[in-house]
Amino acid sequence: MAGNPPGTPGTPKVLRAMNDRAALDLLLAHGPLSRTRIGKLTGLSKPTASQLLARLEAAGLVVETGTSEGRPGPSAQLYAVNAGAAHVAGLDVTPERILAAVADITGTTVGEYELRTPGRSGKSVVRQVLDALDGAAKAAGLARPDLHRVVIGTPGAFDPNTGRLRYASHLPGWHSPTLLDELAAALPMPVEYENDVNLAAIAEQRLGAAREHGDFVLLWSEDGLGAALVIGGRLHRGWTGGAGEVGFLQVPGTPVVRQVTKTGSGGYQELAGAQAVPRIAKTLGIETPETPYAEVAAGLLRHAAEGGSGDERYAELLRQTAQRLATGLSSVVSVLDPELVVLSGGVLTAGGEPLRTLIQDELAELAAARPKLVLGEVQQLPVLRGALESALADTRDEVFDTSR
Repeated sequence: MAGNPPGTPGTPKVLRAMNDRAALDLLLAHGPLSRTRIGKLTGLSKPTASQLLARLEAAGLVVETGTSEGRPGPSAQLYAVNAGAAHVAGLDVTPERILAAVADITGTTVGEYELRTPGRSGKSVVRQVLDALDGAAKAAGLARPDLHRVVIGTPGAFDPNTGRLRYASHLPGWHSPTLLDELAAALPMPVEYENDVNLAAIAEQRLGAAREHGDFVLLWSEDGLGAALVIGGRLHRGWTGGAGEVGFLQVPGTPVVRQVTKTGSGGYQELAGAQAVPRIAKTLGIETPETPYAEVAAGLLRHAAEGGSGDERYAELLRQTAQRLATGLSSVVSVLDPELVVLSGGVLTAGGEPLRTLIQDELAELAAARPKLVLGEVQQLPVLRGALESALADTRDEVFDTSR
């Protein structure tokens, strides 16, 4: 019987690579481990574990890092993933600024930079991206060519059929049909693009409330209202990249889609987005500015969640806000029937557990589906964190592949 061709499943080379990756994933998950501990966790013999570590150390993927202490018997050499084996960058883009960060291969953020981007700055988008990236790389003690990959998160989505940004008319300069080609030519590493809310979902899937959940919806509210859809463990982006653009979802009592381009509002966004919260407050006799929407809305809901200083009007504000949010969410869960709904973004998380409970109760009255609602756990720069996690996943697959 003929043997397997070189590199096919079951050959020693492939099995070694699989063991190498398993050990690297364990070191990422647990931190420094001894040879004996790695052997027990992988099921490898001591000699095989020793050969594995020697191989990974020679490849520059692991390093010795101190010894075990505090246990009976002699201390053991500990090994860790070499943090400097690769670096990635993530960008979080809004009309006002670009936040950039660099992380090492372990996921530790080692450099951050914020570039303000006023609408009439005079800088091209490519120049803005390069400046933000260079600022974060410099903060990390690196240069742009040292970065293995960059993931850029923006509102809306780049249509895979045309390469043009859609659903984000408020992002100046990002709608050129040649933009992606220009960025690819200017950047020395692979560059990927993703919707900002999708990246927040990736952060929750890898690090937060959606871990171990294959089917979930993330509902996001800050300046805009949007959703990310994860089905079978994978993001569902749709034919034009617009899956989850629920701000345009038709709900009772708001302008229909054909009016949205004229009014700049309408649908679920007008009913339950950040701008709706101060308007509800006004009808209840709570005096507050209506703009900036997200900041005002978060402040109102946070105060309401904390009890509103005993003012019953704030309890009513929470109730009406929850009712509006549940109205649009009921359509989403009726179609998708997800296992979990994660409430994310500064406006929703400001309402905390009181708002979550009210939305859960309202949703039970409006939809046959009964997903569990939870608050997002990645509340510190979730879009940026998701961009880094996305970049890290692909980079680890490449850098940790010892079969080549």
